[in-house]
Amino acid sequence: MNQEVFAALTEALKRGEGVALVTIVSSTGSTPQRVGAKMLVHADGRTVGTIGGGCYENEAFWKAREAITTRKPVTMQFELNDDFAQETGLVCGGQMEVFIEPVEPSPELYVFGAGHVGYFVATMAREVGFQVHVIDDREKFANTDRFGAGIDVIVEHIPTWLEQHRLPATAYAVIVTRGHTHDLDTMRALAARPMRYRGLIGSKAKVKRIFDALVEEGVAADALERVHAPIGLDIGAITPQEIAISIVAELIAVKHGKVTDPNAPAVSMRWDGALARR
Repeated sequence: MNQEVFAALTEALKRGEGVALVTIVSSTGSTPQRVGAKMLVHADGRTVGTIGGGCYENEAFWKAREAITTRKPVTMQFELNDDFAQETGLVCGGQMEVFIEPVEPSPELYVFGAGHVGYFVATMAREVGFQVHVIDDREKFANTDRFGAGIDVIVEHIPTWLEQHRLPATAYAVIVTRGHTHDLDTMRALAARPMRYRGLIGSKAKVKRIFDALVEEGVAADALERVHAPIGLDIGAITPQEIAISIVAELIAVKHGKVTDPNAPAVSMRWDGALARR
């Protein structure tokens, strides 16, 4: 049975789909399944495998779907006493502990801009497990010889490329193009898309100018509030390498649920009711 679960898990990750793996990690007394029994839960409610059925499996199922959303593991304990057995029809009288683990594919990171900061963000992010795509229209900067194996390098006009591609809702986007106009064009294309992370490089003044321009064009202010801008954790970074470290650190923090709100860590700038973090 677990082979079927592992096969389904592998296929889900290949498709870029997040799932939750439910495992019985301990049991005492009489329980309907042994330690190690597994059930895979998909976000749409499909399941593979079983941890024994009954209402406790149903409860674990709903917790698993919640874990896919929160991306946080959870442990559950069940007391399979006589009342429980009578209610469910299961003949058992033991205790059982279940571990629910959300499992995601390697996150996809899209780096818009192949300049110095983009280069270091891409190479560092690949080292910590991101699937990295770099998009820039300058072949001098955007080439595989420069970035090396394992990084997908695309030489194309960024807005045109974005018009033709739908990014997954779990994707991360880092906007570090070569200038204000290119950042504005990229942000315009990404502002309303559902994504796990959008970050825009630049000073607070530059961010404000870009946000003001987008609002004038009709972009919803609440969409801009979800943008990490200025990008990166505040570590006093100056060089391209240091800036890249601050950005990748923020990506990791978002990946592990340590940063969920762009405005949460520290707020020092207000923009028309929206907060830009630094």
